[in-house]
Amino acid sequence: MSERSGLKIGSVVIDCVNFDDMLSFWQEALHYTPRQPAQGGWVVLEDPDKRNTSVSLNQVQQSEKLLGRNWLHFDLYTKDQTGEVNRLLKLGATRHPQEYDPEEDFVVLKDPDENLFCVVQLGHNLSNTD
Repeated sequence: MSERSGLKIGSVVIDCVNFDDMLSFWQEALHYTPRQPAQGGWVVLEDPDKRNTSVSLNQVQQSEKLLGRNWLHFDLYTKDQTGEVNRLLKLGATRHPQEYDPEEDFVVLKDPDENLFCVVQLGHNLSNTD
């Protein structure tokens, strides 16, 4: 049996054009609450009991829908981003060409079918619900 991964699904991310409508819908549908107030077309909705996976909403432009984006993707949370990224690359993931701002805490990878997912470094502003 192989060693247990240090990754957990921290959030399922939904790209959306109608951010306000989607926020209202998913917040009511799941009875989730924002981790922090929505800002810049981004919010993480959490289970108030912290038992279930979070749902994040990411606002995109309508024109991006035609670019073959994933409209759902995993954010995988870890305490060892570098180690997990390297492990995933060895398993067949590839790096997605991406420019990062210095404050960003994620790395975008592609699975073998080229579906995007993010590896997020657990930090002081992310809940660890192990």
